[in-house]
Amino acid sequence: MSHKIGPMGTLYLIPVTLGDDNIAGALPLDVVGIAQKLDTFVVENEKTARRFLGAIKTIKPIRELTLFTLNEHTADKEIPALLAPLLAGNDVGLMSEAGCPGVADPGSKLIELAHHKGIRVSPLVGPSSILLGLMASGLNGQRFAFLGYLPSEKAARTERLKEIEQISRKNNETQIFIETPYRNQHLLEAILNTCNANTHLCIASQANLADEFIVTKTVTQWKQSTLPDLHKKPTVFLLLS
Repeated sequence: MSHKIGPMGTLYLIPVTLGDDNIAGALPLDVVGIAQKLDTFVVENEKTARRFLGAIKTIKPIRELTLFTLNEHTADKEIPALLAPLLAGNDVGLMSEAGCPGVADPGSKLIELAHHKGIRVSPLVGPSSILLGLMASGLNGQRFAFLGYLPSEKAARTERLKEIEQISRKNNETQIFIETPYRNQHLLEAILNTCNANTHLCIASQANLADEFIVTKTVTQWKQSTLPDLHKKPTVFLLLS
């Protein structure tokens, strides 16, 4: 049962840059201003979080900030304790390695629990590689699905790609998925070896960064092109059959 909203803190969902410290080019001033004033954060990776907080120049020195970790290794039973500062009336910032908290991010579990406890959740504007890829792809932005990661095992991945392609064709729906950066090239090769010649594939790599690469071609056109080097580069794949 949900609780009535009382004198509790606000859980701010703080977007971060997607790979560099170009704060002014990626985040609105009011977003930076809110993050600068906070002194308690729940983060996916403490090292990169501290680097980001140092770049925006928080009011409190970095060493005086309180950072709690929430990532894929955090047990569900440990998550309620992360709400303690909020329940005590303190505002907390949630930060993700994915750009926007709660999207392809384990922070969604904390957000869900905050709603259950009646804690105000405030999403702040910032870059999402998934939405940036969709925006720039030219594929169907009216119907789309984000699928997360595909199977890493070759046969299962091939089967899943065939299924995705069929769903896309049947529903005229853009299918969006990602891969661990060091396996990007393998996934690209699997797509080109599995999907139909006329299926459209957008590769959106390093979105919002200096070496941004976002290109849409048919499978046949990609096979006739020099393929981009995606190794260890955060990349989103978008498919429309």
